[in-house]
Amino acid sequence: MPRRVLFSIQAQADVDDLYDYIADSAGHSIADAYTARLDRYVRSFSDFPERGTRHDHVRPGLRITGFERRVTIAFTVSEDAVVILRLLYAGRSLVLPPD
Repeated sequence: MPRRVLFSIQAQADVDDLYDYIADSAGHSIADAYTARLDRYVRSFSDFPERGTRHDHVRPGLRITGFERRVTIAFTVSEDAVVILRLLYAGRSLVLPPD
């Protein structure tokens, strides 16, 4: 059964920041296309959520995977949802708020 894909407030801010960064350096059409591909990829977690590498030593249930070798996606999976915690562009460090 597909799970809902939910974005944390910080993950949504990450997408907005990523869009602005790309739009400033490459234009709005490139930023639109890139963030649309990223959104499609993340939405596919609905059907195949158990991807990426587990990082239970950082936070129980934390998984990390990449997108097009430029974005690191941090997320958790529950019975009914995939929660996108952060989307980090170009090697930024992962800092998560406490549970």
